[in-house]
Amino acid sequence: MLAKRRPLIVGLGGTTRPNSSSELALRTALGFAEEAGASTLFFGGHDLQLPIYDPYVKDRAENAARLIEALRSSDGVMIASPGYHGSVSGMVKNALDYTEDMSGDARPYFDGRAVGCIACALGNQSIGATLMAMRSIVHALRGWPTPLGVGINTAMASGVEAESQKQQAERQLRILARQVVNFANANCLVD
Repeated sequence: MLAKRRPLIVGLGGTTRPNSSSELALRTALGFAEEAGASTLFFGGHDLQLPIYDPYVKDRAENAARLIEALRSSDGVMIASPGYHGSVSGMVKNALDYTEDMSGDARPYFDGRAVGCIACALGNQSIGATLMAMRSIVHALRGWPTPLGVGINTAMASGVEAESQKQQAERQLRILARQVVNFANANCLVD
C-alpha cells in the first residue's frame, strides 16, 4: 500500500541584507508551504555567500555542500531574487550554478520538481525581466516553473495602497506555495 510523506520544499534567495524584501517574500511563501503540509528549508543571503562556482573544484565549502544536499533531497524549490540591473542577482545565480554538481544524479538538477519563482524590485520592468530570467534558468535545470511567478514592486506606497499591495503579494505567494506543494505531493508516494 502506498502512503504519502511530507514533501520537502527548499527555498533559496534573498540578498546580503537581512530581512530584504526578497528574503521576506521567500520566508512568507515557505510559511504558506508549511501550512499546506510541506517541510521546508531556507537558504538566505548569509547561506548563499558562496565561493564563485568552479566545476573543477571538488571540495565544496560547507554551506555549498549543505545547499546541494538539500536540493538533492527536495521535492520542490522556491527561488527569490532581487531584480539587480534587470536580472537575477549574482549571488542567487552563483548558488544556482552549484546545481551543476547534481548533473550526474539519478534526478539531475531540478528534474521532476516544481519551482516557484519570486522577483522583488523597485519597478515593474526589472520584475518582469528577472522573472523571465529565473524561468529560463529553471527550464535549463529541467525544472517545472509554476504557472504563477510572483513579482513584487518594492516602490514605497503609503497607507491603504501599501496595505493593499501587501495583501495582494501575500495572496500570490500563497498560490505559488500551493502550486509547488501540490506538484510535490504528487511525487511523494512511498511504499
